[in-house]
Amino acid sequence: MSGYTHLFIPGPTNIPEKVRQAMNLPMEDMRSPEFPKFTKPLFEDLKKVFKTETGRVFIYPSSGTGAWEAAITNTLNPGDRVLMSRFGQFSHLWVDMAERMGLEVDVIDVEWGQGVPVEEYAKRLEADTDGTIKAVFCCHNETATGVTSDIAAVRKALDDAYHDALLFVDGVSAIGSIDFRMEEWGVDCAVSGSQKGFMLPAGLGFLAVSQKALDAHQSSTFRRCYFSFEDMIKTNDQGYFPYTPATQLLRGLRVALDMLLEEGLDVVFARHHRMAEAVRRAVAAWGLELCAAGKEWESDTVSAIMVPEGFDSAEVVKTAYYKYNVSLGVGLSKVAGKVFRIGHLGALNEVMVLGALGGAEMALRDCGIEIVPGSGVGAAVEYFRETSQPMKLAEAA
Repeated sequence: MSGYTHLFIPGPTNIPEKVRQAMNLPMEDMRSPEFPKFTKPLFEDLKKVFKTETGRVFIYPSSGTGAWEAAITNTLNPGDRVLMSRFGQFSHLWVDMAERMGLEVDVIDVEWGQGVPVEEYAKRLEADTDGTIKAVFCCHNETATGVTSDIAAVRKALDDAYHDALLFVDGVSAIGSIDFRMEEWGVDCAVSGSQKGFMLPAGLGFLAVSQKALDAHQSSTFRRCYFSFEDMIKTNDQGYFPYTPATQLLRGLRVALDMLLEEGLDVVFARHHRMAEAVRRAVAAWGLELCAAGKEWESDTVSAIMVPEGFDSAEVVKTAYYKYNVSLGVGLSKVAGKVFRIGHLGALNEVMVLGALGGAEMALRDCGIEIVPGSGVGAAVEYFRETSQPMKLAEAA
């Protein structure tokens, strides 16, 4: 098929041409005396995206899952009690990791379509007068269901209970796209990955840690090697890594960070909200519903869209892919066959979103789902027109 393959899954996301070109370079010496001039500012600018001044950020050659493991093994101890909630495939996988690594997991199961149950967290933290809960885990943005949770409210629950547990946040599909304030919210371990809001290929796991988490590391007894904080700190402080780093990905990260910081994080968040709202208006115009159980849960990075009873969302995804060269996200686990997902994060603009909606409309109709042709695209078009900013003369010249 001629033309581009259109990628609208919630990660990996589209890579800007400037980032791709930055990674298209010969291999370099990662032990050269010049390398720290490149890496040290990289660590500092990553801290700006996580919004931490007193913490530090580790860059692992791994997925976000590797950063999950690094957070657990460097700050906790086998048998520690942790508080978690499960409301989608990725929060489920985090629970699974914690259990397999020997933590005592106090898990709260929540209906898929909702998010972190803050009120239940508050009750359990208040009841834990002996401080047996050592860490509280929160999935900021559940990619499988298109649900965003209130991390600031979790911090308030901890503070109101005068509880000293560490606060862990999975921000893989949130950080760099949705407002995240590590320092202000008292987050101790924040995890993200390169392939979503950072607009890179998969392959880098980011872990931002607070001073409190670094202090907890001193008494952690988990065995570790590849993900060891000690090894990373010793070499990172000199501008190097304890093993061969993914130098080309780091070069791309430099450009991606420049793009995010030049646009301005608040502008980035507002852009993501606008793209997401256009998709939500299209879904409403189609007469369909989101998996998110209410507006308070709606995600600005991914929309999980329910198909009517009796239809298979996997067929919608296959039709879009094979007939229209559009990649949409499939439903995972409990929502397999029930939802398809449109990822609207990273390097994205209005016309790209309209392309995703147009492809989805054709696939929906081909699968026999009765929507009015052009209804979703039209709703998004009008929303974009109503909310567009006047073009400056200098930009028009």
